[in-house]
Parts: sequence; structure tokens; C-alpha cells
Amino acid sequence: MNYFSTLFLICATVYQLCAQLQEAPIDVLHYRFELKLTDASNELNGRATIDLQFLANSQEVLLDLVSTRADGQGMQVEKVTLGSEHASFKHTEDKLLVKLGKTYQLGEKIQLSVYYQGIATDGLIISQNKYGDRTFFGDNWPNRAHHWLPTVDHPSDKASCEFIVTAPEHYEVIANGKKIEESFIRDGLKLTHWKTEVPLATKVMVIGVARFAIQYLTPYQDVSLQSWVYPQDRDKGFYDYAPAREVLAILEKRIGPYPYSKLANVQSKTRYGGMENAGNIFYSENSVTGNQSINRLLAHEIAHQWFGNSASEQDWMHVWLSEGFATYFTHVYIEDSQGLIKMREGLQADKALIFNYYRQHPQSPIVDKTITDINKYLNTNSYKKGSWVLQMLRFQLGEQDFWQGIRQYYAQYRHSNATTEDLQAVMENISGKDLSQFFHQWCYRAEYPKLKGHWQYEAGLLTIELEQTQSGEAFVLPIELGINSSTAKQKIELLEMNQKKQVFSLKTAQAPTTLSLDPNAWLLIAASPLVRLK
Repeated sequence: MNYFSTLFLICATVYQLCAQLQEAPIDVLHYRFELKLTDASNELNGRATIDLQFLANSQEVLLDLVSTRADGQGMQVEKVTLGSEHASFKHTEDKLLVKLGKTYQLGEKIQLSVYYQGIATDGLIISQNKYGDRTFFGDNWPNRAHHWLPTVDHPSDKASCEFIVTAPEHYEVIANGKKIEESFIRDGLKLTHWKTEVPLATKVMVIGVARFAIQYLTPYQDVSLQSWVYPQDRDKGFYDYAPAREVLAILEKRIGPYPYSKLANVQSKTRYGGMENAGNIFYSENSVTGNQSINRLLAHEIAHQWFGNSASEQDWMHVWLSEGFATYFTHVYIEDSQGLIKMREGLQADKALIFNYYRQHPQSPIVDKTITDINKYLNTNSYKKGSWVLQMLRFQLGEQDFWQGIRQYYAQYRHSNATTEDLQAVMENISGKDLSQFFHQWCYRAEYPKLKGHWQYEAGLLTIELEQTQSGEAFVLPIELGINSSTAKQKIELLEMNQKKQVFSLKTAQAPTTLSLDPNAWLLIAASPLVRLK
């Protein structure tokens, strides 16, 4: 590691610590959640043991935990202990403030235990599945973990975790990490203990408790592959989730080592089509059909294990580093399994959605600092446009630099957090190119290029006039021009456009019949057919 790499990592660490200080001067290192569930009621009884380190001198700790509501739901804290001693606390307005009785210094570590109970208003969804069976599923995205777990409920503060769940013995329990204990205990109860050693964001720390049929597939290298489905859907579910192995192999080859010890695909009650919980992905219960129609969904959620789960966004405005990456790597999976034509068809379909979203939100860029409702980051910009940014970056840098940059970005921010600026810095370092204009126009600007033009051919000289018709400034665009003739295969020329109106002259021996802009679907542009002048 050279001097500049070291300096960069120090600056990145300081940035992350400063971001965390906005909420609380602590860094959570580990969560141990001991939870008791029952069929008699929806009440949760919990103990959270939290190991943390101070990022500044402090006499208190502030955690997120939903307070008791007027209807009696929510969480009630019974006591908090610091080591073996009781600590005073105040639990109001969904915040748990723990008074420590002395000042702890920067870098000191302590262990708190929070004893609490209540009925979760969200986050832990206790309900019946489509077959009428009782189920318990964590569903934390974006910041709903604190409805049932005392946490720092923000992706910037990642920590390792373990879940020790006591529940009626007729349930199977899944959670993050490795299962290290399953014991039948008194009164028809079973204790199940899962633990992960790598840090996770709270948005992907979950449990699933239900009647399951479980299939353990042949491991992929050191990764345990599992399918967890409702017993009624055993055959269909095992068949539908089986392609996960192929997806994992394709993505790992492109990106780098899979970040977790297992990949479990789980039929669940998540409110989303799929939720990328770390190492155990929860899919909508209706995802199981028995016809393997969810391969794209599998690819999207599995891609999240690298991007979003392991390399996580530092703050919500950078969520395209999660959703845009997962969307693009779904296209990459299609490219590697079905070919470039199919991949490009998917990208072109996304284009129409992006253009329509812009018409409805003309002031909204990908990195949008004006959004206050986190759920509204789940939009076309974060998914589809973010995916197109990666496609265009691939074109801009070329295959070798792009894929080296992707692998370096993942390696550098594995089990950590990143911003859009961090991605830019990695790609600039790999390629040696200044990408400030690229990221400005695609990530921080709402508009997209609209092109029209005309051409004429005379005596071996092809003249093309292109015009960008969007209202704002000119985009800087390297554009492929497809030149079609009746006697030769399509010829590709690269045009460098950096003005609103520009004329290009090319020598070509063959008289063109038609011209096409961006024939290989590299750019997010709306281009009208080029008109030939007489």
C-alpha cells in the first residue's frame, strides 16, 4: 500500500466517523439479540447486549428503539445495565438515551444490555402466510430494525451480530451467519443460535421463524447453499431457487469472493418482491411458482450481497450504489447466461422507464439530497438510471479498467461503507482518467441528452451534424456511430461530442444507406433517427 492509498483510507475513515457523529458519538461493534417468541401472543421479549466504542468523549449513549404507542404497541424498556450495574435511561420519541454516570473517553469500549418487551409496530412482521400458518419475519429496510431491536439504525454503523431465538419447537429459525446451536428445551420450546463474525448494516439483520422445508445443496466452494420454503411449496420452491448456484458463480467471477458463509434463499412474508438480507435473502411468498420464472429476481438479490450488504452506501442519498449495482449485475448475469442481445434488450427497456421518471421528476438526480422520506429513494433513478451509469462507465473506461475498477471498489469497501465520490476515486485511480464530468452529468444532474441530426454523403466524405436538444448544458458524450451500407457490414466510428451542436466529417469509401447512433446500447440518450439530406 503506497502513501496516497493510506492517506485515502484515513480520509475515508474520518468521513465515516464524522457522519456517525451526526447521530451519536459511538460505533457499535457487536449486537447479541436474545429473543423469545410465542404462539400465545405477538409480544416479543428481548435482551440486546451491545458492544460499542466511543468516537468522542461522552457521558451517554443514544440508541434507536420505538417507544410504546397509545394503542399499547411498541417496545417498553424494563432496565438497562452497564456491565453488572444498572444504568439510568430515558425512552421517548423512539430514542433510548442511556446515562452512563461518568465521561468515557474517545476509543473506550463498553457493553450495555437492554431488557425490553412489546409488540412490534413494524420491522418484525408476525402474521399468517398464504397457507394460514403463523410466521415471524424480520423486514428491516430501510430503517425499521428499531421497531423491534435497540440499534443505531443507520447503514453507516455496521456491526457483527448474533440472534438467539427461543420459540415453539414446531418452528425452524433462520438468521444471519452460521447456525451454532439448536437445542430442544423445556415446555415444547427450541433455542436456535445464529452468529455472524462480519459487520452488517441493521437493514439486513433479520430472523425468519416459520414451518419450513429446508434443502441443503452442494456447497459452492466454501459457501453453504440453502433453500427454505413453506412445506406446502417444497417441490416448487426447491426448483425455483436452484439457479442461485449459477448466479453466484457468474457474479463471483465478475466481482470477487462472496462475502458471507451461506446463501440461503427464503420464501417469506416480506413486503418487497425480494429483500437482500445478508446471507439469507427473503423473497415474497408468491415468488414460488414452480416454473423458474424468478431468475432475474434471484440475480438482483444475490448481487446485493456484494453491493448494498457488504459494500454499503454511507448514507441514503447514495443508495444507487446498492440498487443500481444490483440492477446492473442482473443485466450482467443475463449477458453471461443468455448473451449480449438479451442484455441490451433489458437495458433498452429500462431506458423508457428512466425517461418517463424524468418527465414526472425533472429536478431529481440520482444523488438527490432533497429527499427526506427514505422510502422514496426506491425509485427509477436509484435502480434503472444507476444501472445505466455503470453501463456508460464500462464504455468510458473499457472492459479491462472497468472490471478491474469494480473488483477494486468491492475489495476496498468490503464490509464497509462508500459514497459516490468513493466509487469515482477508485475508477479514476484504476483508469488514470478524470471522471468528474462523467459523475457530475450522470449522478448529480437530473437531465439526460436528447439528440437529433442529419447527414449527407458526397465524394467519399460523410458529414454529420448532431444537436443536443435538452434545455441544459451540453453533455460530454463519446458516441458510437453505426454506418450501414448495402455492400459491407456495419462500420462503427467513435464521435466525441462536447457541444450542444457539432459537425463531424468522416472519410468512407462505401456510400452509407443509413446511420444509427449508439447501436450497441452504451449511452443513456434519446436519439431521433438521423435524417439524410439530398
